Amino acid sequence: MRLAILSRAPRAYSTRRLRAAAAERGHDVKVLNTLRFAIDLSSDAPDLQFRGRQLTDYDAILPRIGNSITYFGTAVVRQFEQMDVYTPNTANGIANSRDKLRATQILARHDIGMPPTTFVRDRADVIPAIERVGGAPVVLKLLEGTQGIGVILAPTIKVAEAIIETLQSTKQQVLIQRFVAESKGRDIRALVVGDRVVAAMRRSAQGDEFRSNVHRGGSVEPVTLDPDFERVAVRAAQIMGLKVAGVDMLEGNDGPQVMEVNSSPGLEGIERATRLDVAGAIIDYIDDQVAFPQIDVRERLAVSTGFGVAELVVHGDADLVGKRLDESGLRDRDITVLTLHRGTAVIPNPKGSEVLHAEDRLLCFGRLEEMRSMIPARPKRRARVKKLPKVPLPPQED
Repeated sequence: MRLAILSRAPRAYSTRRLRAAAAERGHDVKVLNTLRFAIDLSSDAPDLQFRGRQLTDYDAILPRIGNSITYFGTAVVRQFEQMDVYTPNTANGIANSRDKLRATQILARHDIGMPPTTFVRDRADVIPAIERVGGAPVVLKLLEGTQGIGVILAPTIKVAEAIIETLQSTKQQVLIQRFVAESKGRDIRALVVGDRVVAAMRRSAQGDEFRSNVHRGGSVEPVTLDPDFERVAVRAAQIMGLKVAGVDMLEGNDGPQVMEVNSSPGLEGIERATRLDVAGAIIDYIDDQVAFPQIDVRERLAVSTGFGVAELVVHGDADLVGKRLDESGLRDRDITVLTLHRGTAVIPNPKGSEVLHAEDRLLCFGRLEEMRSMIPARPKRRARVKKLPKVPLPPQED
């Protein structure tokens, strides 16, 4: 295959290893500086220029987009997607993972275990927010940061309040997160490729440092993950829209606690710790997938007038509970079930013999009016009628 690695650092360990792994397997591979692309929107078909010339055709790209160029980098990746060039990490997936608040919101929606987290803007809300996550000490995180930069441990509420006030005065946005003391300065980095973890290591902080990043002097050792940790790592990467990702997890008392999903994970630490060819696993996965470029399913399916994608929940009092899928009447209403979600389990393309349970979530494609009619009205709070003020209106001026 013809593969382009999008990277501004051709001499970095990860870029060199990926390039070497691709060359060893007989692929035609080039490292292209992401900032030298120009997005061409002037022709009938989406196109790209590179260094002022029309780009050669590629079968796949592997984005290594740095934090400082996320906006332009994701625009380039998105253009490759429009050109039906395969990428294991979509533009949306990269953008989701870069914004810590957005990533936390998405993962929380899918019941991924994470340290309790809050986000506030007003100074008056800071102390209540700290109390909601369990009180001091707390971890403060800038919304954008890598390699442990912008992660601060505040030992007391007063210190946390002062740090947040200082950061907000410089227009920095801060997440407030519970400090998971039982992790003891250690975390797990799982390297996810496709639907499996290909390598994992435990990182341990040195001395009084609580951040275990290798760039901050942390030590590493290979580790064999428990099935729960492996399952959570793969789910977290897939939920974010990433097929190649480094998932960082704390070993909490309640099981794995996801801290971050990295769309451009470094390979040096994990390859040296595990002695595994992680770069080769990534190239092999891309080679297997080049015939299946990523597409925006909602965008493609929504072009059918009156049809679209929606999620239907089987409520406990619904007529569907206990019925087989082929007896549910959904097909008669022009509704096709694409995926069935049951708790943390996912059943793709469920068979007609699948019996529906209460609280099953059905990802469906079909006639929007029919699906809308199946969604129960949302319960609303009963509005309280306040008493009229003693002086309803101020005196009218002449």
